[in-house]
Formats: sequence, C-alpha cells, structure tokens
Amino acid sequence: MADASRSHSFPGRLCYLDASSKRFPGRRAMNRRVSPTLVFSSLGHLYTHLFTSIFAVVVLTLEQVWRRPYHDLIALWTVGSLLVGAGALPAGMLSDRVGPTRMMVVFFLGAGASAVLAGLAGSPLMLLLALSLLGVSASIYHPVGIPWLVQNTPVNRGRALGFNGIFGSLGTAAAGMMAGVLIDLVNWRAAFMVPGAISMVTGLAMIRAVRRRTVVDGTMEIDDGPARARGEVLHALVLLAVTMFLAGIIYHGAQTALPKLFAVRFGRGDLTGGGALNVGLMVAGVYGVAAFMQLAGGYLADRYPLKRVYVGAIFIQIPALWLLSRLGGVPLIVVATLMVMTGAGALPAENMLVSRYAPPGRHGLAFGLKFVLAFGAAPLAVGLVAAVSERTGGVFAVFLILTALAGAAFLAASLLPGGERSRADVDVAHPPELDPTLT
Repeated sequence: MADASRSHSFPGRLCYLDASSKRFPGRRAMNRRVSPTLVFSSLGHLYTHLFTSIFAVVVLTLEQVWRRPYHDLIALWTVGSLLVGAGALPAGMLSDRVGPTRMMVVFFLGAGASAVLAGLAGSPLMLLLALSLLGVSASIYHPVGIPWLVQNTPVNRGRALGFNGIFGSLGTAAAGMMAGVLIDLVNWRAAFMVPGAISMVTGLAMIRAVRRRTVVDGTMEIDDGPARARGEVLHALVLLAVTMFLAGIIYHGAQTALPKLFAVRFGRGDLTGGGALNVGLMVAGVYGVAAFMQLAGGYLADRYPLKRVYVGAIFIQIPALWLLSRLGGVPLIVVATLMVMTGAGALPAENMLVSRYAPPGRHGLAFGLKFVLAFGAAPLAVGLVAAVSERTGGVFAVFLILTALAGAAFLAASLLPGGERSRADVDVAHPPELDPTLT
C-alpha cells in the first residue's frame, strides 16, 4: 500500500488521517498530526499582515535617516497598498488556472524578496519600487490561501478558518513589535530584511512539501447539498457582495476612528492619560482580544447554519456601534471590544458562505472579488472619517453612520438563502471517503 495520506480533521483537532485508518479504524488515534496546509496557510496570513503593516513603523525612523518629511515618506506605500487590493482578483483567477500551491510558493518567495529589496533601498525611488512589488506579492495570499485551506479541510472547516484568522491579527500586532526591536538593535533595514528572509525560507520549505506531496492543491469538491439554480447562486453572491462591502466600510471606519474616539472620550483620564502611546495600547488590546473571537466564530459556523451565525454577528454590531457614539470610560472599551469581536466572529461563516456559492473551479475568482471589495472599502472609510471630522470637529457622528450601514448589511444578509445545516456539521456525520488510489 502506498504511503500516502489525505487531509482530514476530527472534532476538536485539525489533523491528517492516514489512508490505512480507513481499513483499520483503530489506527486513527496514532495517525493524527497537524495539517501542513493549515500551517502554511496560517503562516501566509501572518506574513501578509506583517508585511503590509511594517512600513508604518519604519517610516518614523526614515524621517531622521533620510531627513525627509513624514507625508513624503508615507506616500511611498500608497501604490503598494492599492496593489494589495487591486491584485487580489487577478491572483485569484490565476490560482484557478495554475493551482494554489504554486501561487502560495510565489507569495512566500515574492513577498520575502520584495521585503529584502526594500531593506536594500538606497533612495525613495528604490523603496517605492520595492514596496510596490511587496504590495503585488501580498495581494496573492487572501484570494489564494483561504480557499486553499477551505478545500483541504473536509470537516471542522469553520474552526480551521478561525484559527487561521487569529494569525492574521497576530501579524498586525507583531509588525510593530518586530520592527521596533530590530530598528533599536540593528537598523531600519533589518526590519525589512529579517522577516523577508524568514518568508523566503518558508517558501523553500513549501517547495519541498509540494514535491513530497505533503501539501496538494486540494481538488476536493465541496458538496453543500442539492444543486442550486443559477439564479439562486447569483442572488446569494450579489447579497454577499453588498454585505461584505458594507462590512468592510464598518471595519475600516471603526479602525480609523476608534483611536480618536478613545483620546477624546478619555482625555487625560485614568486609563489613557491622554498619551498617544496609551491610546495605541488600548486599541491594540481591543483588537488583540477580539482576534480570538474568530476561533469561537469558526466553532459556531461548524455547529449551526451559516446564515444564522453570519446574520446574528452583524445584528449585534448595530446597537454596539450606536453605543460607541454615546459611551465613555470602561463601558466604551467593553462595547468597542464587543463590536470588533462580532465583526471578527462573522468572518469564518462569511468565508464558508463565499465557498458555498462560488462556481465550481472558481473559488480563487470568488475570493478575489471578496477581497477587492474588502480592501476597496478602506479608502472610502478613511474618507468618511476625514469628512465627518472636518464638518463636525469630532468622530462621534461616524459611529452613527456606521450604525446605519450595519443595519443595511443586516437586511442584505437576512435575504440570503438559508435553512441548511453547516456543511462542516454534515461532514462530521458523513466524512468523505478516501481516494481509492491511495490504498
């Protein structure tokens, strides 16, 4: 019998199930190990958020090193940040043609090499080009890595997505810490080159895993019940697009306005002391705690109908956003954490819904469109905060507008087709058969 395996999961654990365990069920407990697909996908998520966040810290040192104003230097990331969103759709389409494992290798090597080039830059023009390449490379992960994980996770899919989502949030948090330490111990160039080298080593490790077939593209067909009419699929995808776009404005708008809201509401109070560092730590704490809600959201998505989990999470955001415009003190922090937690908790169900209604063989395209909408909402959200602040002198009204947008997102999500059990829950009861060619 060939020594081969396929990626399987068991309740409470993400693991591999060796082909021999089909014939000898008693071996299941001995043949469990962490899925390499989950490892590479989670590392990719961490690296993506780290690379797209690190320049915001490095630029503060470049002001002194290159003796240029902040607004000139921060603009060097503008093209790169736009390419992160604009590149998502072509990256997803290319993944459908050449396979996600090849694209993930390109991501690891490309992002790493771009970061190393950024560390070697000797002028603003060279840094602009390197950051633009970094944006193109970073655009690969979301429309490729997430559907790749979905297709390689037959059961407990929501839990895998939740675990993966935590790594994305950890990447954002690690960017500031890693950059600060490397800048203090070495220089600003090391802040780019060290994580860049780590990413390239990960890419080489994945090449080895692909050659040994430890990781595969994941051609598993995701059966979510009876075939759906084309009209129903189109109806669901349009509603999801509207909901995801509105959710993107809410996420980026709240992320932009919360630091200002904390600074104004606490002023020189006990918790923040009016200092930018303390405000930043509070915001990081809110998002850090909320990140782990993705694991709980994944668990709920595995156990309950996806629409119920998704709509319920959006509904909770409506009163939470309204309360943010009125509260202060500790209640403000609690409600802000709740608001961010529910947004994060909706993501596993949202990704599973996108996978459910994606046309066969077009998961990369579907997720590419999803992240074009998500990243495309960012400049609109920032513009909204800026316009409201200019007109009103504060950001309180921003959260009233976001409350209305959450209401619209709730209505759109409520119109999604529903009534099915979670696909992951069905898979637990009826695990997919192993490929007979492996035995």
